[in-house]
Amino acid sequence: MHAVVDRDALADTTPARRWRRYALMASLPLLLILAGVYVWATGGSSVSTENAYVQQDKVSISSDVTGRVLAVHAGESQRVRRGDVLIEIAPRPFEIALAEAEANLASARLQVTELRSGTTAKNADVAGKREAVAFARIELERQRKLLADGFTTRARIETAEFGLARANSELSSALADAASASAAANGAGSGTHPLVLAAMAARDKAAFELSRTIIRAPADGIASQTAKVLPGQVLVGGVPTMSLVIDNRRWVDANFKETDLEHMKPGQRATVTLDAYPRTPITGRVESIGAGTGSEFSVLPAQNATGNWVKVVQRVPVRIALDPATKVPLIAGLSATVTVETPR
Repeated sequence: MHAVVDRDALADTTPARRWRRYALMASLPLLLILAGVYVWATGGSSVSTENAYVQQDKVSISSDVTGRVLAVHAGESQRVRRGDVLIEIAPRPFEIALAEAEANLASARLQVTELRSGTTAKNADVAGKREAVAFARIELERQRKLLADGFTTRARIETAEFGLARANSELSSALADAASASAAANGAGSGTHPLVLAAMAARDKAAFELSRTIIRAPADGIASQTAKVLPGQVLVGGVPTMSLVIDNRRWVDANFKETDLEHMKPGQRATVTLDAYPRTPITGRVESIGAGTGSEFSVLPAQNATGNWVKVVQRVPVRIALDPATKVPLIAGLSATVTVETPR
């Protein structure tokens, strides 16, 4: 019989074939080692968190005056420009108040004119009283000379003395009345009398309130919660109504663990991935690191000075500024995942 020779088996026994087999077997652990070294060398060069949300500046729209809503000019999620009319309040009550203030101002000016006239009359009365005092003094001197010559009586001297005293008293009273009238009419000539100033202030306030019956958008943005304001509703001054989401600035507040902040600094590159658009990452940078943890600014801060204290890793808000060229629609409150590159 002839032996059958397996040529493939003989080829495997050649030195070249054996070397390639050994190299292939050694490559797998070598790749694992290299991967481990890479992970070890680059490990910790970035930190990430899923506790992050898109934020936008929001303005609560409120009225400066109390009045009934005449019309609402902004719809839900409607884009508005700065100066656009959002709410119109019925102006009639404020127009009446302005007319009343104008009338009070005219009345105040008339009072000041009367005070000026009264001052003139008081001054004339003072002049008359001075002449009466001068006459009484002359009469007293004349009676004294006549008494020295024996042509009058002591009774007439006493009557003249009483007349001079009464004239002086009337002069003092007239001077007091003139001073009071002058003080009441103080500033009447320059238009700065307190009565006029108070009436002007009331007139300006009424005009200001009338102008505030038109509520305008303070900035460019998107109107929200407009259904809270309806025609016929009474708006109370200072009470927030609808909101305006300002669209010229957006950012992400990422709440990182305190153990992730060791190498984090403002200016470091960040990548933001929105849950709504997971395939479109957004670039950004660390703008600022919060001055306190979230619990410190909560309504009811945690009280750790107790016997059953348990250490809890705190979260620190980090603001991420987004690339202005971002094309992804950003909605306030969207959840996001933030990764910050923190090279050591």
